[in-house]
Amino acid sequence: MKILAIDIETAPNTAHVWGLFKQNIGINQIQETGRVMCFAAKWLGDKKIHFWSEHYDDHESVIMMAHQYLDEADAVLSFNGQSFDMPILNREFLKYGLTPPSPYRHIDLLQVAKRRFRFVSNKMDHLATELGLERKLEHKGHELWTECMAGDEKAWKTMMKYNKQDVVVLAQLYEKMIPWIDTHPNMALYMDTPEDPVCTNCGSEDMYSRGLQHNKAHSYIRFQCNECGTWMRGRYTVTKKNPNVLTQIGG
Repeated sequence: MKILAIDIETAPNTAHVWGLFKQNIGINQIQETGRVMCFAAKWLGDKKIHFWSEHYDDHESVIMMAHQYLDEADAVLSFNGQSFDMPILNREFLKYGLTPPSPYRHIDLLQVAKRRFRFVSNKMDHLATELGLERKLEHKGHELWTECMAGDEKAWKTMMKYNKQDVVVLAQLYEKMIPWIDTHPNMALYMDTPEDPVCTNCGSEDMYSRGLQHNKAHSYIRFQCNECGTWMRGRYTVTKKNPNVLTQIGG
């Protein structure tokens, strides 16, 4: 399975305003809508981190490359990508007349964090700190974006480091959280059909059976992955008519 970790950075909307607080900004006050300034992407399992920006390339090339990466991916890994990165990229694709990328599964770690845990904050940097991982790159804040929009070379070098580091942290979070991702696409579907069970989340064949999993009608062999810790059940039911199923599945 080809899993793409991706993170975008966007330019803010610019508008004419008369104050700082409680402003209702009309469409006719907008001078320029926001856009994707750059993105960093990494194929899980590869060391190289790709970076495309409107500074070193041009805006159309950035969007075309993002579309190409997504089109090649079986699954996309993001942090808040369901609400932010993907809808913004889709808007850019539409504006350039591109059709949707080939279908991919989306692994949004923010959604996993909200659903499976209760951290003090669900910001990526806080999760990384709590889990002992690398941190996001510190920067001067909004000023970095305005300097990049003005074409400042030093600012763009910082932006590239910042964007790439986000992908590094994203990949590390994924490795830490993988056994908790209950909506993870099934890795076994992308492998040659093995005789022994394989982990649905990481693809490892290092599995061992640990009791039974029951539902209202059937019982199944329960497995746990020795590599990542993911729990899963076997494909075959355990019944009196099939007493050898434990042996057949490795129980």
